[in-house]
Amino acid sequence: MVTEAEGPAGRTAIIPGCEPFSADGGDVGVLLLHGFTGNPSTMVDLGRALAAEGHTVEVPRLPGHGTSVEEMIPTRWEDWSGAAEAAYAALAARTSRVVVVGLSMGGTLTMWLASRHPEVAGAVGINPLAVRNEAVVDFVRQALDAGTDRIPSIAGDVADPDQREKAYDATPLAPLLSLQEGLAELAPELAKVTCPVLILTSPQDHTVPPTDSDALAAAVAGPVERVTLARSYHVATIDYDRDLITERTIAFVRKVTAGT
Repeated sequence: MVTEAEGPAGRTAIIPGCEPFSADGGDVGVLLLHGFTGNPSTMVDLGRALAAEGHTVEVPRLPGHGTSVEEMIPTRWEDWSGAAEAAYAALAARTSRVVVVGLSMGGTLTMWLASRHPEVAGAVGINPLAVRNEAVVDFVRQALDAGTDRIPSIAGDVADPDQREKAYDATPLAPLLSLQEGLAELAPELAKVTCPVLILTSPQDHTVPPTDSDALAAAVAGPVERVTLARSYHVATIDYDRDLITERTIAFVRKVTAGT
């Protein structure tokens, strides 16, 4: 069955398996945010595990994702952050405490939300993107000026040969530039993140430098826990360390929401 979603260019089919996920549960809410050119399929297993713990869970599909590169091209940081804000507000309205969890750009959005909402109970970044890359910015600007609107995919960085990320086969450049601009805007706001933070990092990440995790840990004001994902690449939520991610995230949510 084909699912339809309203996108910038009209109604566009959602790629099967990339649909958002929602589960009603108790007073603790968990919002899970996927990465750039990704979709909810990278977060849904973790979401289901959190739902099995009795939590209320939302895994939204960010604008332009999980459909087509053409639909993503007109989307920008403001679209993704706006969708994350709306999802957070809706979840917070029906639960007493919310923990936000994000992979890659989802980790960026997680910290953006935590910087704006001091009431967030905890923030989890899985191979989070945290630092603007000037070399990427220069490359993208030159490519756009030359009339190139996309490059080959940056997705699919998974060590486990039995797992494959359902992501786009190309990377749209204007959205990538907007993401870099969003990172620049977020940088001075990270000191406003006062909630507990859990950062899980793959040393063998071929998409986001592991040093981004170090920069994030140094920039936030809240207490930080670090976990090394020794066997996984960037998309660690579907990689060899996925069970470790689930275990540590569940324990973190339990700890930061104790007494809720």
